[in-house]
Amino acid sequence: MKTEFNATLRTVQGTGASRRLRRAGKVPAIVYGAGQDVAVIELDHNEIYHALRRETFHASLLTMNLGSAKEMVVLRDYTMHPFRQQVMHVDFQRVDQKAKMHMKVPFHFINADLAPGVKLTGGTVNHVMTEADVSCLPKNLPEFIEVDLANLAAGHSIHLSEIKLPKGVEFVQVVHGDDAPVANIKVPRGGGAAAEGAEETAAA
Repeated sequence: MKTEFNATLRTVQGTGASRRLRRAGKVPAIVYGAGQDVAVIELDHNEIYHALRRETFHASLLTMNLGSAKEMVVLRDYTMHPFRQQVMHVDFQRVDQKAKMHMKVPFHFINADLAPGVKLTGGTVNHVMTEADVSCLPKNLPEFIEVDLANLAAGHSIHLSEIKLPKGVEFVQVVHGDDAPVANIKVPRGGGAAAEGAEETAAA
């Protein structure tokens, strides 16, 4: 899904200028990377505030409309006001289509209700991780990664290496030898024996 947002070059910088921008309903921001100079920009507060509430805006390639030009960028950081619903600053990074990038991508957990650890023993799914850092070319970046829990038994975990990834995508942690658990099923208190019996029955 294509996600776009609008930006305007900022002509005045500094703390005072940023304060005036915010009072006018704008948000100061920067764009960097891809061997180019840092661009100082401003965004419409309402547009960026609502964009930041969407999961896809955090883990997708974004099209930035800057005047008549379009640039591919990713969201790298943003700052919110300590107690107001106000975006204070946003950082974007330009995308080099020929270079691998690192990006945090959210997990979407599916089939939890079919998991033996839930159906047979009344266990509870525990999400150890909700996202992971992936490495890939920009064209291969997924918006999310599905974690299928259909075969997960009580007391067991599913690890990064067991998750099916799109072609050209790899988990950074796994590459560095860290096959971390992503989710597990907690056995209900006093349910250990019942869980073993249920698994033996299912296997018979």
